[in-house]
Amino acid sequence: MQQEENTLYTVTVYSENQVGLLNQVSIIFTRRNLNIWSLSVSSSAIEGVHKFTIACRTSKELIEKVVKQIEKRIDVIRAFYYTDDEIVYQEMALYKVPTDAILESGKFEKLIRKYNARILEMNKTFVVIEKTGHCQETGQLFEELSPYGVLQFVRSGRIAVTKCKVEHVTNYIEEQEVRRVQESQLLCDCDI
Repeated sequence: MQQEENTLYTVTVYSENQVGLLNQVSIIFTRRNLNIWSLSVSSSAIEGVHKFTIACRTSKELIEKVVKQIEKRIDVIRAFYYTDDEIVYQEMALYKVPTDAILESGKFEKLIRKYNARILEMNKTFVVIEKTGHCQETGQLFEELSPYGVLQFVRSGRIAVTKCKVEHVTNYIEEQEVRRVQESQLLCDCDI
């Protein structure tokens, strides 16, 4: 059965850095016949906690089920899902183009300025250009560079932060620590 794909959701998963967790998380999407549109994993602002950022098109009902399944994994601290209006997000793209084609054009400087891109490396053979932005922006620059003969192109997965003042997982971790301390005190009181 084909799932209704209507909204792009960004799922953030906070976990310890454990071998095999990425596989466990991706299997949850696969079992529900969902295609992961983009995936990025990095350390978070919380020491020892890693953050997966996963973008996927689906329905709200299905993404809620996916997030609940992800949270059942032992190494997962918490998982959340967001729509684009709830987050600030970006991607990064690198383009490698032949130097001679770019220099012959005369439009290269204008193109770089138009897309607010920057040159990372330039030598006799090739130029590497970096563009940070949304998928549409990096795609448009690719289209404009294509006539020059793009030798290589790569785009990162989506990275995102919420528009909330505090990361939701921070509150969760603090609540868990308070509960742990309270339980520890109860055990000590029982021993007396």
